[in-house]
Amino acid sequence: MKITQGKINELLNEKACEHNHHKDGQKKNKSCTQQAQPGAAQGGCAFDGASIALVPVTDVAHLVHGPIACAGNSWGSRGSLSSGPSLYKMGFTTDLNENDVIFGGEKRLYKAIVDVQNRYQPAAVFVYSTCVTALIGDDLDAVCHAASQKIGIPVIPVNSPGFVGSKNLGNRIGGESLLEYVVGTEEPEYTTPYDINLIGEYNIAGEMWGVLPLFEKLGIRVLAKITGDARYKEICTAHRAKLNVMICSKALINMGRKMEEKYGIPFIEESFYGVDDMNRCLRNIAAKIGDADLQERVEKLIVEETEKLDRALAPYRARLQGKRVVLYTGGVKSWSIISAAKDLGMEVVATSTKKSTEEDKARIKELLGKDGMMLEKGNAAELLNVIEKTRADMLIAGGRNQYTALKAKIPFLDINQERHHPYAGYEGMVEMARELDEALHSPIWEQVRQPAPWDN
Repeated sequence: MKITQGKINELLNEKACEHNHHKDGQKKNKSCTQQAQPGAAQGGCAFDGASIALVPVTDVAHLVHGPIACAGNSWGSRGSLSSGPSLYKMGFTTDLNENDVIFGGEKRLYKAIVDVQNRYQPAAVFVYSTCVTALIGDDLDAVCHAASQKIGIPVIPVNSPGFVGSKNLGNRIGGESLLEYVVGTEEPEYTTPYDINLIGEYNIAGEMWGVLPLFEKLGIRVLAKITGDARYKEICTAHRAKLNVMICSKALINMGRKMEEKYGIPFIEESFYGVDDMNRCLRNIAAKIGDADLQERVEKLIVEETEKLDRALAPYRARLQGKRVVLYTGGVKSWSIISAAKDLGMEVVATSTKKSTEEDKARIKELLGKDGMMLEKGNAAELLNVIEKTRADMLIAGGRNQYTALKAKIPFLDINQERHHPYAGYEGMVEMARELDEALHSPIWEQVRQPAPWDN
C-alpha cells in the first residue's frame, strides 16, 4: 500500500468518523487534519500510531525499518497482554546507519526479514517504514513482496512514516494495511450466526479476558480480535463475521466502514466501561444480530451479573459515595468513565473533551449536569486551578499527570493505556472500585497534608 497525499486525505476525512461530520461549519475538529510542525510534539507520530494498532498481534514479528531509536516507540509502556505467543514483545529493527542512508536500506531490510523468519518462524512479518526510510525512497512494498516469495510466509508492509501525520492517522494506516493484505486472505474452519469481530480493543491489562466469558455464556463467538491478544490467522478470517463491534475508539473506524462496504458486515460502536455501557453493549449486539433467543439470554445474563456486581460493589459504594473527581482523559473515555464513576456514587466535577466528538460532548453535558466543567485543553497549571476550584478529592488521568495530583496533594488513578489493572466489563468495575478506594483512603494523604515541622 503506497502512502500518497490522496490516501492521507482519505484517512483524515474518514466519513464514518463523527469528527468529520461538521467539516464546513464552526464545529469542525481541526485535530484530525492538523499536520505536525517541525520541532513540535503532537502526542505521537503516524509510525507510533500504526505500531500501537498492530503490535498486539501476538504471533507476528514486528520489524521496524529505520534507525534503532525508532524502535523505542511507546508500545513498550502499554500493557497489552497475550494468552499465548510472546513474539510481539520482541523488538526487531534494521538499525540503519549512515551508509544505508546514502546507498539505500533495501538489501539490509530483505536480509533482516529472512533472518527473522529463520530464527523465530513467525506467522507473518509486519514491516514498518519510518521517516528516514521514506525520505531515502526505499521501496517497502517491493522488498516485502520479494521476501515473502523467498520465505513462504506473509510479509506485510506498513507505510507509516512519522512525518505524514499524527498518531490517530497512524492507527488508520495500520487498519488500511490489515484491510489490504490480511483480512479476507483465509477462510475460517466454520462459521456461526453469532460470529463477531472486536475492533479497537487492545487487551490492555487483560481487560478483554473479563469480557470474553460473557460472550461465551451467550453463545457469541469472537471470530477475530483486532488486535488485542490476536493471532494472525484469525484476522485473515475476519471477513466472515456477522457484526463488527468497535470498542471505545475512532482509531480504526475506517476498518468498520470499509468492511461494511466490501463484505456487508454492519458495525456498531460500543464501550465496555461502566455497568450501563456494558449492559447497552450486550443488548445492542443481540439486537443487531436480530435473534430473539439471544436477546432473552442477554437480559437474563444482565440480571445475574448486575445482582452479583451490586453485592461486590456495596462496601466500596459506601466508602466512595459523594467523593468529587476530576477526570482528564480523551475520546470515549471522557464520558464512559463518568458513567462508571456515577455507578459507584462518585461525582465527576470536571472532565476533558479533547479528541471527543460532538456526540461525546453531548453525553458529557448530560452526565455532568449544569455545574460540571468541560476542559477543552489542560496543562498542569490549569488542572491544579480546576482541582482547587472544584474542591476535588481525586484526579483520574493518564500517567504523566500523576505529578500534578501529587502537587495538589490529592490521590491519583491512572486510567490510560499504561495501567496495570483491567477496568472493563463487570469484573473491571469491581477492580476499578478497589483501586479508587485504595487510592482515596491511603493513610499517606493525611501525612502529606500535615504542615512541615519547621512551619509550626
